[in-house]
Amino acid sequence: MFFASDNTGPVHPKVLEAIAAANKGYTLPYGNDPITQTARDNVREVFDAPEAEVFFVTTGAAANSLILASWANPWSAIFCGRYAHIHDGEGNSPEAFSDGAKLTLVGAAEDKFTAAELDTSMSAWDPGHLNNAEPGPVSITQVAEWGTIYTLDEIRAIADVTHGHGQKLHMDGARFANAVVALGVSAAEMSWRAGVDAVTFGGTKNGLMGVETAVFFDPEKSWEFQRRRKRAAHLLSKSRYLAAQVSTYLENDLWLELATKANSSAARLCQGIAAFSDATIAFPCQANLVFAWMPRRVHRGMIDAGVQYYIERGQLQGEDPEELLLARFVCGCTTSIEDVDQFLDVLNN
Repeated sequence: MFFASDNTGPVHPKVLEAIAAANKGYTLPYGNDPITQTARDNVREVFDAPEAEVFFVTTGAAANSLILASWANPWSAIFCGRYAHIHDGEGNSPEAFSDGAKLTLVGAAEDKFTAAELDTSMSAWDPGHLNNAEPGPVSITQVAEWGTIYTLDEIRAIADVTHGHGQKLHMDGARFANAVVALGVSAAEMSWRAGVDAVTFGGTKNGLMGVETAVFFDPEKSWEFQRRRKRAAHLLSKSRYLAAQVSTYLENDLWLELATKANSSAARLCQGIAAFSDATIAFPCQANLVFAWMPRRVHRGMIDAGVQYYIERGQLQGEDPEELLLARFVCGCTTSIEDVDQFLDVLNN
């Protein structure tokens, strides 16, 4: 019973087939091959953005950090949520890739921040004052780290504030597909039509072997991205193996099909945990993540039964069996209804 993360499951068979198909013959390296060119066009089509610049890298941290570094000066402040992945999950990569830009945390809530909170935070920095950082780009995470989702109105409002301060808005979309499915909107509606200037279009958490796509809707800084990608050693010579994954991912809306399955499994899981008398759902279950408070004794029983997941708050080791610990359960595109029901049987017994 694997509920630790959505990047722990197997690669979708169609993706493996696409990689094998790309592994025939010879072709030009560094993205100059027809497979990569086709994949870029496929991304532009999905986002309804024919002028977008599209680049493939192997990790979300690389995509996020390189995008932000393309916009930020070393003396800039990059604005993000309190628990944004770029802040507490990427080993200071944004700071390193930008040669020293400062991450500035926005908002009081753990999951999302508001446009008003962003405006207050950005206004606190005087770009003409040498003793502090100057305002730089803004990054939001969609799906947010605690499983909640920014609405289109919230994204538009944040974009308006960002642009009002003369900066760019980035969306960390490691779970972009899950958010699109949950909101029932298009990729374009949740990105550039809402004011997003660049997005990290995730795939590894949704059935791909290992590729994330950096999409610049404003191509002004795309050349700098390419320079920084090369300097950071993230330009693969055999990029066709990344591109083949992306094309298959987008073909016949496979990306939406897989995200729908993950979200549906999480909804069932959330409903079952909420019905358990010793559990309290911590955040609204809006995509494919479920957070719940449960007593230490319940966690011990679950883990002893073979359930794999992360405890986000508190320690499994401790004397008080009734102390509440916060768990994170994640459903991926390979999580079945049977998997969820098996989990709930263990929980209830």
